[in-house]
Amino acid sequence: IITCWMLIAGCKKEDIQIGLRDGYLNISASRNSNKEEKDDKGNLIRQELTVVASHVVHVGENVEEKDIKASYDNGELKITFPKEKEKLPENKTIMIE
Repeated sequence: IITCWMLIAGCKKEDIQIGLRDGYLNISASRNSNKEEKDDKGNLIRQELTVVASHVVHVGENVEEKDIKASYDNGELKITFPKEKEKLPENKTIMIE
């Protein structure tokens, strides 16, 4: 079993998307907090914008969605999946004429 950890501070569990496609695990997180602070004169002091984190992990062609487990606690995303089994070379038989 392989375990991956990602630190995603400030995001909620609902802000994280995990998808599996063609042997690759796509992990992304986004936080939309368009907050602004202005001073007494109306001048912009601070502005928070959307934060996006993205990561791609090769898990192998034989890993299925049901094999992947994920948990998120206190800013730490933990994902586990089975290690891809090494493909052994096929034995080929050569016919003698």
